Amino acid sequence: MELDFERCYRAVDSRDQRFDGWFYTGVTSTGIYCRPSCPAMTPKRQNVRFFPSAAAAQGAGLRACRRCRPDAAPGSPQWDVRADVVGRAMRLIADGVVDRHGIPGLATRLGYTERHLHRMLRAELGAGPLALARAQRAQTARTLIETTGLGMAEIAFAAGFGSVRQFNDTVREVFGTAPSELRTAGNRRPAPGGAGTITLRLAYRPPLHAAALLDFLALRALPGVEEVRDGTYRRGLRLPHGPGEAALTPADGHVTATLRLTDMRDLAPAVARCRRLLDLDADPTAVDGVLAADPALAGAVAAEPGVRVPRSVDGFEMALRAIVGQQVSVRSARTTLTRLLTHLSRPHLDRAAEDSGERPPGDEALDQPEQPAWLRGFPTAEEVLDVPDEVFGMPAGRRETIRALARAVADEALDLAPGGDREETVRRLLALPGIGPWTAGYVAMRALGDPDVFLPTDLAVRRGAAALGLADDSKTLDAYADRWRPWRSYAVIRLWRAA
Repeated sequence: MELDFERCYRAVDSRDQRFDGWFYTGVTSTGIYCRPSCPAMTPKRQNVRFFPSAAAAQGAGLRACRRCRPDAAPGSPQWDVRADVVGRAMRLIADGVVDRHGIPGLATRLGYTERHLHRMLRAELGAGPLALARAQRAQTARTLIETTGLGMAEIAFAAGFGSVRQFNDTVREVFGTAPSELRTAGNRRPAPGGAGTITLRLAYRPPLHAAALLDFLALRALPGVEEVRDGTYRRGLRLPHGPGEAALTPADGHVTATLRLTDMRDLAPAVARCRRLLDLDADPTAVDGVLAADPALAGAVAAEPGVRVPRSVDGFEMALRAIVGQQVSVRSARTTLTRLLTHLSRPHLDRAAEDSGERPPGDEALDQPEQPAWLRGFPTAEEVLDVPDEVFGMPAGRRETIRALARAVADEALDLAPGGDREETVRRLLALPGIGPWTAGYVAMRALGDPDVFLPTDLAVRRGAAALGLADDSKTLDAYADRWRPWRSYAVIRLWRAA
């Protein structure tokens, strides 16, 4: 990917934090790389190189700046919203696919050869998939070193390294110091809360309208799975190596995330899913700039800058929610889902966890006396398939739509993960009985992260449009929404708020 030197240098000179994660600044005279907003003195032009990824800077022999911590910068919004192979690859790498399945597994998920995938990533990001995964492992390792009391060998394998030696060499190369010195320099003690608890800061590009996020999530919160209380959103997680839980509290410049994990190897996937849930890698300046150009939305944007699209940590969960929510109110959908979850309560989840070898939430080793009870992750497709007819409490056609969805996910005929092909996923959703454009669009917006979905037939969207003085018939509104491209998903959220 070509980076315009003058534009990048102006961002560095002004210490513009909006560009953090878009690119990285390499300073050849000092051998370090920084985020654009680094508070250090602006380097001379002749000593500067710009890189599209931290992995590319590391590949050039540079180490991470200890002052601005470029490894903790928000992710690039390009890879968060792009639907092409490179964007999908970056989302899968962030979710730990390379650590779990290697480069062959990543290439298989994307449908390309390893060689061609390496070529594409190298052209766009200046580094191949292995180097990108290695950069993420280094960041995970640093987090574990500074926020837990785990031994270095435990950290090495939890972060995804194949050996302690590889871990030591990578940390020295990336951060310019030994792992033990990083722990001393951090001068931090493990966060309170017991074993398996990590507290870290998730950066974002300001502004962030936290109230809009929390209001949206609170209205739809499902008992036993999620809750919003005192400005904090908590929810259960299903992670690759076991159950977990996240508590997310928006603050000035970051979101404080307290993660309770049964297996430390799930740190990177948990962080990636929390970031996606709160849309933390978005570029609110770009989004609001387009929407504010329309006089109908200008007032809302000025009053509430930085409104995000609440996404999901579980694609199947979001698809099931969309089906249950067809043509009913949010409150009615919540009641139906609560009935389903009550049936799939702890005894059922415990049996499923035992069958899979996972330790379920509530395990004596995990429920520390000083901690609140664990929230559980949303049921799996396999669990939903076992639910008897009478539990669903909905028309037979909708119940069979849910079963068709669960069957497609369980059979791996439908990929609702962040790295899935959006167009192909929408096509397969529409092929399922009982799923139409509204349901497929809702899933694309919240589960797949498509930033440009519009829902012209949605009743709340039409009410919001009317409240803003716009035509509220679906055809006229759909045509009008073209002016909000490529951020129509964000326009949907604002129309919902207006309603």
